[in-house]
Amino acid sequence: MPLSALSSLIVSLDAPLRALAAALAVLVGHAAPAAAPAAAPAHPAGIPSHPAARAPFAVGERVITITDPSRTVQFPGQPRQPRKLVTVIRYPAVGASSETDVAGAVPDRPAGPFPLVIFGHGFTVTPTIYARLLAAWARAGYVVAAPIFPLENENAPGGPDESDLTNQPRDMSVVITRMIEANVDRAGAFHGLIDPRRVAVAGQSDGGDTALAVAYDRYFLDRRVRAAVILSGMEIPGVGGFDFARAGRPQSPPLLATQGTADTINPPNFTRMFFEAAPAPKYLLQLLGAGHIGPYTDEQPQLGIVERVTIAFLDGYLKGEPDGVRRMIAAGNVSGVASLESDR
Repeated sequence: MPLSALSSLIVSLDAPLRALAAALAVLVGHAAPAAAPAAAPAHPAGIPSHPAARAPFAVGERVITITDPSRTVQFPGQPRQPRKLVTVIRYPAVGASSETDVAGAVPDRPAGPFPLVIFGHGFTVTPTIYARLLAAWARAGYVVAAPIFPLENENAPGGPDESDLTNQPRDMSVVITRMIEANVDRAGAFHGLIDPRRVAVAGQSDGGDTALAVAYDRYFLDRRVRAAVILSGMEIPGVGGFDFARAGRPQSPPLLATQGTADTINPPNFTRMFFEAAPAPKYLLQLLGAGHIGPYTDEQPQLGIVERVTIAFLDGYLKGEPDGVRRMIAAGNVSGVASLESDR
């Protein structure tokens, strides 16, 4: 099913939860730990550079439904049911690169395998509004899987429910697992397309909170994650557990955080708090005068800057391209528009 077939969006941002963040931060106690995914090998001392790929690629698109029978979800007026994640997957495909995603296109396996990026959307939206950014990542040589969170998306029965946020980190880990399983399914569309050693999590707003937890929170930590891209996100309020380098592994994943300086939904100090706590390597892209969601959907030149900086970051830390950091710095420092802070 092409992404355009998903329903149109009514953008309503997650101000209520973020307005409570300061108060929740002083609460005593933590959420119960989520079931941890199976342990993965420790971060290799060095993953060889990814073979040169023929980017930009054509972009294929498939929509699948992933069911997690180990967990349930309950919608208003309905009995509990297994938790299902409708997931939009973009991937490098055979053919000439264009601005149009091709439903069911043939994957470009000879150019792979490709790193995997799991993306989390914000509150009261779906991945649809981020289509341009996610397609840019796929065009650059990444398999991008974007689940629709069952209760936070705009079409959730009974309306979006932000109290489900603490269940979303486990959703991301389930999608990682299913995508890696699909990679070894000889009869499947994604066989041989994904490099399971190169996994990143990313997200915007509540999806950024989700990705941050998967990468760095000891309650939700997924040791398969090798890099994190947090777009106007924050620590999940009241949960705790963000120990970063002390979160059960010898080295935290490299971090790229982005933040609009005029964002009133996720104020800059929320990003600054986790950025300061994280160890190097870490980068903070500040979008001067930008708000909460436009830089990741349709606001120019900010969206173009975000595309270039995030791709350079992923190229450097997932593909091992030696010029990744240099490209980040060049793309992230634009007079009067953006600045890139780095600690390597």
